[in-house]
Amino acid sequence: MNPSLPLTALEGKLEQITYFNKETLYTIAKLKTGNTDNLVTVVGFMGGVSPGEALRIKGTWETHPKYGQQFRIKSYDVTLPASVEGIRDYLQSGIIKGIGPMMASRMVKRFGADTLNVIENCPEKLLEVEGIGKTKATSISNAWKNHHAIRSLMQFLQEAGVKTSYSSILLKEYGMDALKIIQSNPYCLANDIPGIGFYAADTIALSLGKLENEPERVRACIIHLMQQSTNDGHVFAYMDQLTARCKNLFQIDSETTEEAIEDLSASGDLIIENKAELPDKKAVYLKTLHHAEAGLANRLKAFLSVPVVPQGIDSEQISNEVLKKLAIKLSQEQLNVLEKLFFYRAVIITGGPGTGKTTLIRSINAVFEALGKQISLAAPTGRAARRLAELTHRDAKTIHRLLGYNFKDNLFDKNQDNPLDADAVIIDEASMVDTYLMFHLLNAIPMTSMLIMVGDVFQLPSVGPGNVLDDMIKSGVIPVFYLKKIFRQARESSIVLNAHRVLKGEFPLLKHINEPTDLSEFYFIEQNNPEKVLSTIVELCTRAVPERFGFNPVNEIQVLTPMHKGVVGTINLNQMLQKALNPTPVIINAINNSFKLGDKVMHLKNNYQKEVFNGDIGTIISIDGKKEELSVDFYGRTVSYDFTETGELSLAYAISVHKSQGSEYPAVIIPLMTHHYALLQRNLLYTAITRGEKLVIVIGMKKALDIALKNDKPRRRLSMLADRLSTYRLSDK
Repeated sequence: MNPSLPLTALEGKLEQITYFNKETLYTIAKLKTGNTDNLVTVVGFMGGVSPGEALRIKGTWETHPKYGQQFRIKSYDVTLPASVEGIRDYLQSGIIKGIGPMMASRMVKRFGADTLNVIENCPEKLLEVEGIGKTKATSISNAWKNHHAIRSLMQFLQEAGVKTSYSSILLKEYGMDALKIIQSNPYCLANDIPGIGFYAADTIALSLGKLENEPERVRACIIHLMQQSTNDGHVFAYMDQLTARCKNLFQIDSETTEEAIEDLSASGDLIIENKAELPDKKAVYLKTLHHAEAGLANRLKAFLSVPVVPQGIDSEQISNEVLKKLAIKLSQEQLNVLEKLFFYRAVIITGGPGTGKTTLIRSINAVFEALGKQISLAAPTGRAARRLAELTHRDAKTIHRLLGYNFKDNLFDKNQDNPLDADAVIIDEASMVDTYLMFHLLNAIPMTSMLIMVGDVFQLPSVGPGNVLDDMIKSGVIPVFYLKKIFRQARESSIVLNAHRVLKGEFPLLKHINEPTDLSEFYFIEQNNPEKVLSTIVELCTRAVPERFGFNPVNEIQVLTPMHKGVVGTINLNQMLQKALNPTPVIINAINNSFKLGDKVMHLKNNYQKEVFNGDIGTIISIDGKKEELSVDFYGRTVSYDFTETGELSLAYAISVHKSQGSEYPAVIIPLMTHHYALLQRNLLYTAITRGEKLVIVIGMKKALDIALKNDKPRRRLSMLADRLSTYRLSDK
């Protein structure tokens, strides 16, 4: 809704609800106004209403490109009837479950104009009505409360200045007593509903007269900032930074904040540590993250302390085995790695594109099989695991599936007491593994097994907290094998060559797409205007790239952008590309997206029941309005979603660079503008470029490209894993 438009009030009778999303409370309905037969379409978040009720709605008029004029709901009230006749008609309509026409007449005859007040506030008086016993009276009272609970909650949120769209989340968490629970303890939202919970809680609490320095509020502010720090990738936060942020953001003085941090430490919610090299700096951890980081370091040190039994295989045997099984002649660099890694309990193999990481994984498999050893292959995401399985022709799982993650209990079946049955565990795309997951992985690997982590340390770090692979390398505890030689076939690729130039901070070799030369794999289109960048991307996806290079515009071209907002952010790009690539009429209106048959979509969070994972990309292949269900084809497998589950999907014509990790696409288009400044980093550009298999097109400003190349110091993540590991040295074995 445009906040600059003045609000208009509409009064009328709710004639029909044409669409209602139980999950979000998003509603499309028809309202009859005045004495005419004209019906007005009203759209927005509205719950606890039924056809036949009189409504007063505030909102703004808007024109939908397909459905024409409609009224966007900002707030609404139900006008309950005051006259005896009106109350009788209202109850006879069947709005309240358990009250039919005859019962309604008897109730109104007994209580008259006070009938609705009796139902709401004095339900015990209903026993005075013929045919109503205790059970019936309770049933009517509960039906009334349930019918009005949603509306009462939404009205309360409106008055408190909180988005009414949060109502569905609160009802899902607390049920029909949501309003009562929130009023008695608003900060419970901060603990129970991460993300929106704190801001909603704080707005509500302050509207109820809570003071800024009340202990309950201060503790909630601190936990919120700690969770925010975790979302930013940090494992801990410095106490002085916490106190400064509490003062700047929430007007809480430093002394009060420090006292609250100490209280939370005493209760076990937070852990406070002093950094060895910075004795005046106090590191503040959420309890679970401290347990994960310290546990990971201790487990890894214990793991490395177990002596390795020599495998009894020399370089000639290794070469022959790989040549026999894979028909591959290893380079001297690869052979050196294979000879040495069998002498260590854990190793890291890293290198850029074209340096043979996948060949090494396949070769390690071949050698272990020749030795009769059991190997487990895994990767952090479903996409990366599928790609690993395709390249190795062996079974590969997500780390969560390998460890038997139980989504109901949020626990892993595999652990120290029930370890994996494997002589070696190979983890691909190891740079994407965060602190939590690496802790649980190490716990599940037998002390007699071997851990081989393969990844490109120059890519973006994990989405979750920590920078585990980089910290392990910096600690000097685990042997690291750097693959530097680019193989001949890879050297012929301008994508690979330019990726390595970017790693060195050198300008990529740029070729304009309109140059009359042989087809290349890497192009740059200079454009300084965001709107023109947008229109060019649409043109590239719809016509230029498919016609010139033969790529399917939906399935083979992927737009990668650093940001979600802005003209060339994921949100706007998806809307424009959907319009251009899929002219099918809109079928589903969700909160953040309108979905159509044939849309390219991404699943947003791990769903172990459906066996789809965060970042999986598919195509909507069917939409059933009657069943309120849609189906998505993910890599040849059909997954069904109830309309209430569409919040787990987003359009995927354009995705963030972070979401692209672990995947490769035939063609990649990357907008790069100076207003992306906060995210213009060398490792982000490198990650984006290395997602392209056959074609990469960068479009935007040379200045933005220059900023990204020079910025080789991305914001450092706060972690003490390297410090904890560095107390152990290989010489200590």
